[in-house]
Amino acid sequence: MSDDVGSNDRTFRQRLDALVGAPLSSRGPAVAPDPVNQPMIRHWVAAFEDHNPVYTDPVFAAASRFGGIAAPPLMLQTWTMPTPKLTGIAERGGSPVELEGDNPLSVLDDAGFLGILATNSEFEFERYLRLGEVITATAVIESISEEKQTRLGRGHFVTWVTTYRDERGDVVGRQSFRVLKFRLEWGAQA
Repeated sequence: MSDDVGSNDRTFRQRLDALVGAPLSSRGPAVAPDPVNQPMIRHWVAAFEDHNPVYTDPVFAAASRFGGIAAPPLMLQTWTMPTPKLTGIAERGGSPVELEGDNPLSVLDDAGFLGILATNSEFEFERYLRLGEVITATAVIESISEEKQTRLGRGHFVTWVTTYRDERGDVVGRQSFRVLKFRLEWGAQA
């Protein structure tokens, strides 16, 4: 880590600007290890107490506009989420904070912005997912703010957009995700 590199340095800002539009991983799309399936849906609806029968009741779902079981829209990211490295399937991709070797956010880490805090997430859905579909996800950095003073310390807001596709390559949804990468400062107000 080199604390002498800061966001006031023009070269540093150019390095950050060069990341905008870049993929979060050179490994290609993250591919869901499993197709959309009823057990995962059942766990989700139980955890969130979402009792919409279109998610779990085959008879009700068949008579609905979906013609069968549909996955809750907010499950979109769960199909391709990274898993802890201990499970042995981390190589399929995921969040840039978990990547080794090709993490574009290491530019911020190297400049001393080691803290990370998720600030917000927004979803856009094209359609509901159906049982058996295999989802892929690609993420691209959308923006990196100028350095901001926050209660946690000085940092940059980084936003990336993940596009989710079905096995035919059709877009099924998008997620905009923002984090604050900040310098850990003693005495910062939380």
